[in-house]
Amino acid sequence: MMNCVRSRVAAFSTAWTPRVVARASYSTTVPRLSENTLHANDPTPSKPVPNVSATNATPVDSMGAWDKPLQETPEIAERTRKLQAPNRATTWAASQQPREKAMVGPRFEQTIMEMQPQPYAAIELIHKQPVRWTKKRVVECDGGGGPLGHPRIFINTDKPEIATCNYCGIPFAHEQHRAYLKSLPATSYPLEPTGDAAEVNESQRVTDSAFEQR
Repeated sequence: MMNCVRSRVAAFSTAWTPRVVARASYSTTVPRLSENTLHANDPTPSKPVPNVSATNATPVDSMGAWDKPLQETPEIAERTRKLQAPNRATTWAASQQPREKAMVGPRFEQTIMEMQPQPYAAIELIHKQPVRWTKKRVVECDGGGGPLGHPRIFINTDKPEIATCNYCGIPFAHEQHRAYLKSLPATSYPLEPTGDAAEVNESQRVTDSAFEQR
């Protein structure tokens, strides 16, 4: 009798045992279908051609807006198109589109590349700012206020390192760490002003009104 009951209980428990369904493993390192960087096989691949027009080599009248005729050679224009910024040749973010891929198509074929917008890379400009030495363990920065400013934040300078603003990147350091930072073989920011035209005035760092950016 007991053997019969045990067999029925075992059969019942086996029937109601939850089954584990195998699922596909997920990993952020595996490229998704939308991230396939391999090009499809093309039996007749097209020849890459410069994205600039040879007609720009012919000088044309600038209609009085410039002191010289509008003209450029395709070779110089192609080099200008591939340059990411006047102060940086490549991109600085993984999600950034290279300039040579962004400036393609008919929109840029009949244009003078020298006249196209090519702003300076801020990642290079910010590292020309000299360190702001302070005797406070906590400094504040709001970018100078106004439409070009940012919310006021407080930055700790108690560690022997260069502390930067999370918004504008201006560097700060405590006076007691000056000798240590100067002893380093290299730093990411200049420790003293170098006279570069890109240096920001100290008055543009923080405003007098405490709640202007809030």
